[in-house]
Amino acid sequence: MGIVNITPDSFYDGGRHFSSDAAIEHTRRLIDDEADIVDLGAQSTRPGSQPVGAHEELQRILPVISKIRKDCDAWISVDTYRSEVARVCLQEGADMINDVSSFRLDREMPAVVAEYDVPVVCMHFKDSIHPMPADPQYQDLFGEILSFFRETLLTAEKAGIRRERIIVDPGIGFGKQVEHNLRILNGLSFLKELDRPVLAGPSRKSFIGKLTGLAAEDRLEGTAAAVGACVQNGAQIIRVHDAGYFRRYCDVLDAILCEDFPQNQ
Repeated sequence: MGIVNITPDSFYDGGRHFSSDAAIEHTRRLIDDEADIVDLGAQSTRPGSQPVGAHEELQRILPVISKIRKDCDAWISVDTYRSEVARVCLQEGADMINDVSSFRLDREMPAVVAEYDVPVVCMHFKDSIHPMPADPQYQDLFGEILSFFRETLLTAEKAGIRRERIIVDPGIGFGKQVEHNLRILNGLSFLKELDRPVLAGPSRKSFIGKLTGLAAEDRLEGTAAAVGACVQNGAQIIRVHDAGYFRRYCDVLDAILCEDFPQNQ
């Protein structure tokens, strides 16, 4: 899953793809780099970011969906927690929704997802997204995340969302300290008991900067280490800024991890 931030203030590439033309060009580049899914987001969720209204969100994202949908049949995901934005984007040809709030910021979102019968990514967060907690604490990290997702699955079921449409995301960097992120990466297989596909998004995040002392633009190697851990521990979808790099990276990693090794190559 390649990331397209149509925002002026995202933590890594905020502003680079803010104009419609720049966002369309970047989306095409991700598709050319063999991203299976492009994830279009028009609302920054970096720590300290301020929410924009649904109207502004739609103004940013709709021109990109319209152009990309006409050009190709790549999967388009919309990164939004607003049901109004999700509905309009699905009407315009989006294929799935990525809700970082897991239905908790807009109680109408489950009904929209159920109506359009599309896949939805549900992400774990601690307490709040705007603002994120400054000092998040857990008594039982894995247990609390599992409990959060059981509640999410129950909400989805009551709204008529088919279970097979749900993808879970442990929310690396969302209400987690460095230790929490590392424990999640190391023990990601704990999510297997939910029997749902797992999406992981460690790309260039601040915990890598705290470990390496590097700014976001220099965190590619750290991201690669995190992505490797995610794949080895059961993630099926990796959300990254550098789609081409990680397509090649994961192709080799998959070949190493599989038991059906290619012959005579």
